[in-house]
Amino acid sequence: MTRSEYFKTNRIRFIDDRDAIAGYVTQHATADLEHVIQVADDVVDQSFLFNLRWDMEQTHEPVVFDGEIDWLCQPGDDSEWVFAFNRMRYWICLGQAYAHSGDERYAQTFADQLCHWIETVRRDDPSCAKAWRSIEAGLRMEYWTKAMQYFSDSPAITDEVLACYLVSIADHAEFLYSVWGSYHLMSNWGVLENHGLFLASLAMSDSALSRRYTEEALRRLALQIEIQVYDDGMQWEQSPMYHNEVTHCYLDVVLLSRRLGLQVPPIIEEKTHLMCRAAMMWQKPDGTQPTMGDSDRVDQRDIITKAAYLFADVQLKAAGYERLDFDSVWDLGHRAIEAYDRLPEAESLQGLSVLGESGNAFYHHGGLYVRFHCGTLGAGHGHSDKLHLDVYAHGEDILIDPGRYTYVDKPERYEFKDSTAHNTTTVDNLNFTVCKDSWECSKLSAPIGFKAVEKNGLVALQGSHQGYLDRGVLPRRTITILGEDLILVSDVFIAQGEHRYQSHWHFNDSGEVHTTANRTHFTSAKNHVELLSVSNHPIKPIIKETRLSRRYNEAVENKTLVVQTESNGFASLHTVIAINKADSFEAATVEKIPVFSNFKEIQFSDDMIEAVKIQHKESAFLVVLAHQEWASPTDTFNADGCIGFGSLVVFDLTKGEREIGTRLLC
Repeated sequence: MTRSEYFKTNRIRFIDDRDAIAGYVTQHATADLEHVIQVADDVVDQSFLFNLRWDMEQTHEPVVFDGEIDWLCQPGDDSEWVFAFNRMRYWICLGQAYAHSGDERYAQTFADQLCHWIETVRRDDPSCAKAWRSIEAGLRMEYWTKAMQYFSDSPAITDEVLACYLVSIADHAEFLYSVWGSYHLMSNWGVLENHGLFLASLAMSDSALSRRYTEEALRRLALQIEIQVYDDGMQWEQSPMYHNEVTHCYLDVVLLSRRLGLQVPPIIEEKTHLMCRAAMMWQKPDGTQPTMGDSDRVDQRDIITKAAYLFADVQLKAAGYERLDFDSVWDLGHRAIEAYDRLPEAESLQGLSVLGESGNAFYHHGGLYVRFHCGTLGAGHGHSDKLHLDVYAHGEDILIDPGRYTYVDKPERYEFKDSTAHNTTTVDNLNFTVCKDSWECSKLSAPIGFKAVEKNGLVALQGSHQGYLDRGVLPRRTITILGEDLILVSDVFIAQGEHRYQSHWHFNDSGEVHTTANRTHFTSAKNHVELLSVSNHPIKPIIKETRLSRRYNEAVENKTLVVQTESNGFASLHTVIAINKADSFEAATVEKIPVFSNFKEIQFSDDMIEAVKIQHKESAFLVVLAHQEWASPTDTFNADGCIGFGSLVVFDLTKGEREIGTRLLC
């Protein structure tokens, strides 16, 4: 096949008008364009740094080759460098720089490096195994086929270069077709592989073989999205980073299938849309995904924007960019610009959003964002984060998941993966999920009792897990959101024997943290937040030096509050989070209130039912929380004159509520 024939018949149809798109990004995405041109210039100079938005394992120091490129070079202890290097995402940058400038240096570099890699990194050579992992082969098929589009009129793409390229495309397709099994069915790897097989089949000449590859890729992708993606839209590995990688693959499949008129199993479109809406729910007000599991802090709005266009979903558009962004327009094409602009405006997501099957809840109210997790581990990319809580307000994170940092099996991996690395509780300073190595666990902790309710402007989130049953302890966390500036976190430990209980609170590094008695302050340029702790036993708060990793291979110093109490049997630990803007601080107060039985005329024990009274600014609430069945035979409780029934009842004292209250949990 000649180069002319290839570019006329090629079915990789993302770019519709290269020059028009180049003009659009020059006008509307200057910063992204400058970054891409810098990457392209570095690649021309054989200098490689992985710092693009969705580079899965970013690096922060370039590796430079003075002579011949060694595609199997590993500059440190982390094999992820070799993997990223052999994915060639940076070749798309060469293409985009070429589209912008017409500079043949970019095209010649692409052609030279492509042919050199194909000649030297052979699938049948055992020494090339790291470059030929199936996930890398799948990713290459996206990046190679997309990159080639940009050079359709370049003399650097000779018939010889194209022949070399097509032989390797066929080799990749044969390899990816051969890779299939239970692991690939369940892992994000399998989706990335079969997305690559799908694109490789479309880059090949239309034939019985290429059509077989296309059909098989779609068959596998349908099976994978059915089993891997919960009905709530969450990819089961419980990592926004990999959820979004999988979503990206399916968005490509939906887009090209529509353009080529391919028959696609309906479940692919249905669940791809659900995945995008799940991502919208966890998106923070600044557009970033939470650093849950093995995830970096990434602005995910390109994914949301692309999905808004494909599914004509106005609520997704409200969470996406105002106009098509740099990455989206290259994939969707110039004609999509006007269509996206025509999508009507909608209000951004507000209130409680629940992904019930995966055990995730999110609350958006104005600038407040709260995330709660009580779901499955999520395999190797999941962290020991059951009952974890994120809080974001007034334009910044306050309580945060510290991230992932590395995949290398060394202490730093567990520093960020263990229970103590999350805003959750531990018992006797032990992890409730125990890692065996970087990917596998020797002890798991099944989630139980996940609940999420919104009523009368109040929100209740609750969950537990089985991670300490072997020690005779059942932890349970109840989060009561009382307003956009007031949250009560109630941790109880239903236990036998003597134990020490810890609650961990990881702050954002943007503020100063200090503690006195039961009161901890987080003070930044935007917020002054108090954490007030109260327990049925003496408490001991300490500030620990920890670290925060927003991106792979990068960590900064941070502060973590650890509050500890000891008890023989039942224990409770209540934490009030009072949020103030930095320039309008007002202290909060919290106290435990005894709870009485109206029928039996006795005081309930703490392990039966407790009440907490909170005052902050103009707000005053009484929260009554039951830990056991208590209303026998026919009873109501009385706490400070407030009478009601239920396992979680809130009284708004500023409204004079003294009877019934708002029952959030029965």
